[in-house]
Amino acid sequence: MTAPFVVGRPESGRTLAAVLRARLGLSWSRARQLVEQRQVRVNGQTCPDAARRLKSGQRVEIVEPKRGHANPAKGPKRSATHLTIERDMPSGIGVRHADDAVVVVDKPAGLTTMRHADEAAEFGPRGKRFLPKTLVDYLPRLIPDIGQLRAVHRIDRDTSGLVVFARTPEAERHLGRQFRAHTVGRRYLAIVRGRAKDGRIESWLVRDRGDGRRGSGREGEGQRAVTHVRVLESLGPCSLVECRLETGRTHQVRIHLGEAGTPLAGETLYDRPVHGQSLPDPSGAPRLALHAASLAFEHPQTGQRREWDSPLPEDLRAVVRRLRAHYSPIPPAIR
Repeated sequence: MTAPFVVGRPESGRTLAAVLRARLGLSWSRARQLVEQRQVRVNGQTCPDAARRLKSGQRVEIVEPKRGHANPAKGPKRSATHLTIERDMPSGIGVRHADDAVVVVDKPAGLTTMRHADEAAEFGPRGKRFLPKTLVDYLPRLIPDIGQLRAVHRIDRDTSGLVVFARTPEAERHLGRQFRAHTVGRRYLAIVRGRAKDGRIESWLVRDRGDGRRGSGREGEGQRAVTHVRVLESLGPCSLVECRLETGRTHQVRIHLGEAGTPLAGETLYDRPVHGQSLPDPSGAPRLALHAASLAFEHPQTGQRREWDSPLPEDLRAVVRRLRAHYSPIPPAIR
């Protein structure tokens, strides 16, 4: 086992993968592999995000893989939500709409939306070859002459569902104004642990709530975030809920549901109180149980309000069916 180390001031702000590479003399692919195999802990908590920005004073350690995990020398174990063969097109990518201004895509879980510019710059052209492909990297194979795509929003790697890209600078500015004005309609479906309640959740999100995680801080500090929650179905120890975003902040739904005491099924980051232990997860969810089910905005060229819907994907539907079989004698339809 590699000895733990503490992030120094010169390393503050760098990604976890970059720090591991420099500290341990690893390749980019090996550094990311350690993270994706859940062998890296930051301040005692497993960190699955190789692009996480570290802070001075944080403690990083490498742990041995759990018994039964794939041998790291042979690469990460293949799973339904982890891309290991770059040349293959992952299943589940669906182009829902494409015109001269915008592209709307149904993204499968396990695929990053688009690489951030600073990450691409840090890894460089040569290092980028060893990084997993993003959704944007695959789209030219589905849309001929797609040109440069501009991300106006993103959804998490392990979240599935609808995302829109702009194809021109004008469309990017138009959509950007709508996102900033909070007029874009976004609805998520989620399976959560516990008995969820209808309600409006408002808080101010900060980068570090006190334990190295994003979360809610004091009013007026950070970014204001509002989520509207509606319970669709009780599933014994879990609930199926709908979340409508009034604002769109990084990990907003995950944070709000977790801090409400009903973290997402499959959640490993926002599933505990500050400095507390993770809450039990009876769902058996194979991944983060969050799906971007609806997206609506004013089309940059026509000015018409357009809306797209995406049903809950099969892996999460299977979780709902399994919970219903145990706890619901008469299974209602998923709305």
